[in-house]
Amino acid sequence: MSGPGGSRRDGKPSLAEAADGSGMSTATAAPATAALTRHPRSRPRQTRRRQTRRRRARWVALLLLLAAVGLAGGVTWALYDSGLFVVRSVTVTGTHLVPESEVLAVAGVRPGTPLIRVSTARVAARVLTITQVQGVQVTKTWPDRVVIAVRERTSALAVAVSGGGFDLIDADGVIVQSAATRPAGLPLFTTTAAASSLRGDPDVAAAAAVLGELPASLRSSVASVIAPSPDQVTLSLGSGVTILWGGADDPAAKARELAVLMQTRARSYDVSSPATAVTN
Repeated sequence: MSGPGGSRRDGKPSLAEAADGSGMSTATAAPATAALTRHPRSRPRQTRRRQTRRRRARWVALLLLLAAVGLAGGVTWALYDSGLFVVRSVTVTGTHLVPESEVLAVAGVRPGTPLIRVSTARVAARVLTITQVQGVQVTKTWPDRVVIAVRERTSALAVAVSGGGFDLIDADGVIVQSAATRPAGLPLFTTTAAASSLRGDPDVAAAAAVLGELPASLRSSVASVIAPSPDQVTLSLGSGVTILWGGADDPAAKARELAVLMQTRARSYDVSSPATAVTN
């Protein structure tokens, strides 16, 4: 039996005292038992919350996917079928020799074509078939305009035509246009070949390159050019003076040497090798 304070009369501790040694075991053991009973019930709640979050994430992902598909469809419709972004004007720039109407006809860009369907590369390739066109850049200006910027060939030499008149050719030997008289400042290219056969001729390219490197004062005095080979370009001035210029290399050195030699007022000069330039 227990006496006052919960102690047994035989001096042995009661069950409460044996558990704790202080008589407080009953007060401390109860919360632990409660915790053990609550913990299993919390797991289903956490599981349900995780499942709910997953379902919400799936719905959000699905809604975003549907919105993206709808937006893509709307953009596709606007670009291809709506008529909002179609060609309404085609602008041509840089033409002087070629009529604008010819460029437009060859370009083949039809008003009303969806702008996204216009291939700038194909349009440029078609325009380049025009003989007088050396280069072209085609750009699309949204929402409704195509711009064709043309770079035309520039005449560098005149070739006499057997029946009269002149064909004006560029540095590639391409006939740019024809003229009844030789334009002032455009040297005559002396050759027995027809101008139509000079396309890609290296002698023509060398003659044009030499003319392009001449000092302006000398360039305006050149009346004709002959080039039996690319390194044997000879210039004839309007005054009757001839200059064996050679190839297109070392133009600055040749020009300096020629300026010194021309003070002798000779009738011909050879500056094909600047280090050994001579006069006659």
